[in-house]
Amino acid sequence: MFFWPLFAPPQPAAMAHSTEAPLLFIVAMPVLLAVVLAEMSSGGIDPKVLALLGVLSAVNAGLRPLGAGTAGIETVFFLLVLAGRVFGPGFGFVLGAVSLFASALLTAGVGPWLPFQMVSSAWIGLGAGLLPRRVTGRAEIAMLAAYGVFAAYFFGFIMNMWFWPFTAGIDTQLSFDPGAPVTENLHTFLIFTLTTSTFGWDTGRALTNLTAILLTGPAVLAVLRRASRRAAFDAPVTFGAAAKR
Repeated sequence: MFFWPLFAPPQPAAMAHSTEAPLLFIVAMPVLLAVVLAEMSSGGIDPKVLALLGVLSAVNAGLRPLGAGTAGIETVFFLLVLAGRVFGPGFGFVLGAVSLFASALLTAGVGPWLPFQMVSSAWIGLGAGLLPRRVTGRAEIAMLAAYGVFAAYFFGFIMNMWFWPFTAGIDTQLSFDPGAPVTENLHTFLIFTLTTSTFGWDTGRALTNLTAILLTGPAVLAVLRRASRRAAFDAPVTFGAAAKR
């Protein structure tokens, strides 16, 4: 869905992904439900975890307007990375998508870009949950901070591809060429990303993630892990014989 313009060039006057955005949204919703049901059936998510998912989604939605993307400052991703780390890839996947959906409703940011932002953020939460579990202490914070930087550039890269074939202009050195080979357009796209987005918005987002995780990571991880233990998310349910009176 992100890269189809490279293989089937869009019309010059087309609005970026305006036709397939509703389709992606319709497909994404059952996928999120399927992930939740799969996690519930495997024991990874129970009603208490669902409640925490709702709370963290609301917190993340409230954090996003604090930066509002000004100079690339995005406050929505560091909590997503930390929560994905604590509660696993399935939780992180759903949290990423739901957080962006909720924040879009809160900030009136609903548009054809929304389902693509939801999918990209879901991948970031998924990746955080898949990071090596054996890493602990300061090394864990360093790993999460590095992943936060990577996530910032990944989000910028994939979302640039969302609009670049449609809005980069016509007959410029950074424009999408419908008649050019895929490799040539990808090369042009990389130059476009490096010269416009990477050293502006993406770097601001990366610095925000890096600073937030380094400063708040240990405390937030401790709070989330304490909540996980107190709620006994992983406690097995056993049934014994009723006591005789």
